[in-house]
Amino acid sequence: MVRMSNITGKILKSVGGFFHVESLDGVLLCTARGVFRHKDITPVAGDNVVVDTGDICENTPVITDVLERKNHIIRPPLANLDAAIIVVSTVEPKPNRLILDKLIAIFESKEIEPVLLFTKTDKKEEEELRRIYEKAGFTVFSVNNTENTGTEAVRDFVQNKTCALIGNTGVGKSSTLNNLFPGFKLETAEISKKLGRGKHTTRQVELFGIDENSYIADTPGFSTVEAAKYGELISENVALYFREFVQFLDKCRFAGCSHTKEEGCAVINAKESGKINAGRFENYVRIYKDAWAEERSYN
Repeated sequence: MVRMSNITGKILKSVGGFFHVESLDGVLLCTARGVFRHKDITPVAGDNVVVDTGDICENTPVITDVLERKNHIIRPPLANLDAAIIVVSTVEPKPNRLILDKLIAIFESKEIEPVLLFTKTDKKEEEELRRIYEKAGFTVFSVNNTENTGTEAVRDFVQNKTCALIGNTGVGKSSTLNNLFPGFKLETAEISKKLGRGKHTTRQVELFGIDENSYIADTPGFSTVEAAKYGELISENVALYFREFVQFLDKCRFAGCSHTKEEGCAVINAKESGKINAGRFENYVRIYKDAWAEERSYN
């Protein structure tokens, strides 16, 4: 029997209370100590952890510590992301710009780079949205999964990063991953013609190792009402997460400007002069007001 010392690794997925941890000794099937429940910590995919292998011939390795996270999202449960690749279908389901802007703001608040990836471009191009978000300062990709075009740029982007594909049910996350990395062979499903949305083919979060320093996660799809579960926003900070607003925030006439309706607001002036997209501004106002109302409901 060989006694091994503690080792470090990265959680790739969890199933039924067991964690698949990638380490220099291979992928270990681990449990986690109950102490995490008392500390209100749940190990998730992407976490860097310490594993006590014990007597690996007889005992199940145990996660004894979760190393400090640089970020964490509750839904889908993921940690230590460099980028969130938000997958948007040009058709079936149609883009929901309010949800898109809310997700972008949430990821910006967690210092996770939001990236847009348009799918189903064989059915419809989405040049207008591409221009809007590129002008706002975002990286934008377009892929045609039917003909497997546009994937090379995405493949280059994810190198040396930990990324996740995130989006509504049926937008083509698994199809995109299959084209990016054919070895994954993920399950896909057609859009339901009756409901106008896709079937859930990804049921859990799993990180796939691309190479030594690159990982990408497929995540379960979500409905429109579930988007808020990705994180909460503080109303007074929302403008900071609309990156094209930032250059104007200190130019408003009055301190404490909410940038929603005030006279002399530099953000509103920028919107009216075309420097800020009107649709993005309208979504900002809705997100700000929703956050403000949510905060008041707690008081």
